[in-house]
Amino acid sequence: MKGALSFPKEKVKIYLFEKVHPSAAETFAAAGYTPVEISEAVQGDELNKLLADAHLIGVRSRTHIRKENLAHAKRLLGIGCFSVGTDQVDLNEARIHAVPVFNAPHASTRSVAELTLGNILALARKMAYRSAKLHQGVWEKSAIGSFEVRGKTLGIVGYGHIGKQIGLLAEAVGMEVCYYDPVPQLPFGRAKQLDRLDDVLAASDYLTLHVPGGESTFNMISAVEIAKMKRGSYLLNLSRGKVVDIEALREALDSGQLSGAAIDVYPEEPAANTEEYETILGGLENVILTPHIGGSTEEAQKNIGIEVSRSLIGFIDSGSTQGAVNFPSVHLPAFPKSSRLLWIHENTPGALRDVNNVIAETGVNVDAQYLSTHQDVGYLIMDIGRSTSDELKSLISELPQTIRTRILY
Repeated sequence: MKGALSFPKEKVKIYLFEKVHPSAAETFAAAGYTPVEISEAVQGDELNKLLADAHLIGVRSRTHIRKENLAHAKRLLGIGCFSVGTDQVDLNEARIHAVPVFNAPHASTRSVAELTLGNILALARKMAYRSAKLHQGVWEKSAIGSFEVRGKTLGIVGYGHIGKQIGLLAEAVGMEVCYYDPVPQLPFGRAKQLDRLDDVLAASDYLTLHVPGGESTFNMISAVEIAKMKRGSYLLNLSRGKVVDIEALREALDSGQLSGAAIDVYPEEPAANTEEYETILGGLENVILTPHIGGSTEEAQKNIGIEVSRSLIGFIDSGSTQGAVNFPSVHLPAFPKSSRLLWIHENTPGALRDVNNVIAETGVNVDAQYLSTHQDVGYLIMDIGRSTSDELKSLISELPQTIRTRILY
């Protein structure tokens, strides 16, 4: 990695997997790059071969980039996850390899919020069950088990960008809204923040989950939590598949503790649309099952394509890591008539001292400098005099903390 130089845009190898929306390729093209689009998910030896050749990689949800894959990625500069989630990439290993990972945390929030509200209304009127019956030729007109949502309470677990929009949409149809988030959040509309998850469980007629994946949320809704919910209430999960104990959910639906559920994500999901898929929730009367389509709208995919591509372009053109999920966040506006040097290094005591000593020894004039750290990695952007940039880069590359250095321009 040491000593890697930037080079002309036409030589930058960019691979976009899994039918990333055309807006991504259009955004890259407008910036002078020519990405290669690959329609399917890629794994194994084929993925390793492409990673060895790539400078930028774009994936959706089915291409998984793990430690063993990144071992082949000697030229890789950045990864774009064209999605909200980043579970498909080993973020820690990517950071160690000096590879920032970008996603689109906000581009699909409206799509997820609208699907959530649609599922609430569908559960309230048993629409999926009634539709399935009529498809089978059974005319079953009945009001039993069907309700208005007006006046009912929606509990939101995870009051981020999606949770806030859902709350506003729910209020628009007359629902009361409460929420729980471990990080204090100012309420939108008339929503009420409750101090404990248990309080939201007990208050909700409908409970919807919008939390990240990971150890802290693994099976956060298990048999214990479901038992604390109102009998006859409804559970919606459009966040991550391992947030809900799926066996406990099945038992609660069978026993009548829950009247219904809407599930868009699953503990294990197929790698391709051609694979058959079975879930223990299949065949239940008032359960809506969708194949991870929360962000699958034309509008969301277009916005995701633009947002992630712009982040990758910003990094490769200017060194900006704003929005990277695994990397120090650094953004330094361009300084006229300077040369920009990037230093990615191990975050150890004395690193800044050592690099500044090298700068002082060479007599380089520093026009601007910005340093940030994230866990075990530090990232420094410097704008310096062009006449001395090559010499300085060479010296910094030899520092023991150095992971990668680049001159952008």
